[in-house]
Amino acid sequence: MSKKEQITRRDFLRGTASAALAAAVGLPLASCRAGAAPKEWSAPTARGVGEEVRSKVVLVRDQAAVGEDGTINEEVVGRMLDEAVCALTEKGTPAEAWAELIKAEDLVGIKTNVWANLPTPPELERVLRHRATAAGVANDRIRVTDREARRLLADCTALINVRPARSHHWSGMGGCIKNYIMFSDRPYQYHDNACESLALAWELPVCKGKTRLNILAVLTPQFYGRGPHAFDPRYVWPYKGLIVGFDPVACDALGAELLRAKRIAVFGEEQPLTPTTHIAAADEKYGLGVADLNRIDIIRLGWTEDSLI
Repeated sequence: MSKKEQITRRDFLRGTASAALAAAVGLPLASCRAGAAPKEWSAPTARGVGEEVRSKVVLVRDQAAVGEDGTINEEVVGRMLDEAVCALTEKGTPAEAWAELIKAEDLVGIKTNVWANLPTPPELERVLRHRATAAGVANDRIRVTDREARRLLADCTALINVRPARSHHWSGMGGCIKNYIMFSDRPYQYHDNACESLALAWELPVCKGKTRLNILAVLTPQFYGRGPHAFDPRYVWPYKGLIVGFDPVACDALGAELLRAKRIAVFGEEQPLTPTTHIAAADEKYGLGVADLNRIDIIRLGWTEDSLI
């Protein structure tokens, strides 16, 4: 993987006592400078002739994000997310960064995932709700749902896409791209050919162009499983991270590589899963974003032990 930008947590906090203190008193987080935010919130859909399109994602980890008993530390996860949005938006404080993403007049939809065995952590949902209210959005103008996305989020002006990464029987990996399948009234229509056409869900009028942020939760991802709705706690591990970006394809490409690397680390070789062809197709066929890891600039924040990618 080339042209990665590596930033440690020590680098990120240089010049401040801590991220939390900096946010509290409004001090700048100096190392939040890492590339420009996009001019529009939807993922890139056009390529100039001969132009190399690149995407940027943040991989942020914290050893304290997940306890030994599997408990998610909401305060730590909130700080991780603040660091990520600062890096993406080039803003000096979390308050400025979230204000760049969400406006007080927005009707905010948080598209979550409720799969019983590995849902979007409620701690992460609460963090997002708190950040939206801190940006000036009234609580009654924030909606959080998965299965009711097509009905409850259709009139939202700003969407935040958040779900855990996990192996998936039909698509190889369940991630940010697949999370929008519930905006369709016929989710099954995307299942053919290893769910290759999942990117088309992003073209539905109820969600097109509304996404302000994608968060692929890799706090406790599932890296292997066989069969529909497969879940096995042996294949879930505390990676304690978040992959955050404006481009859902780039987030998923990095997430898929993480799950692949973990399978090799555990089994000594790649284990067969449904190929994640929908990620490449989202780039090469549908122009939703960037799937080529060589064209993804990764900003690394925080804990780096056993990062695998």
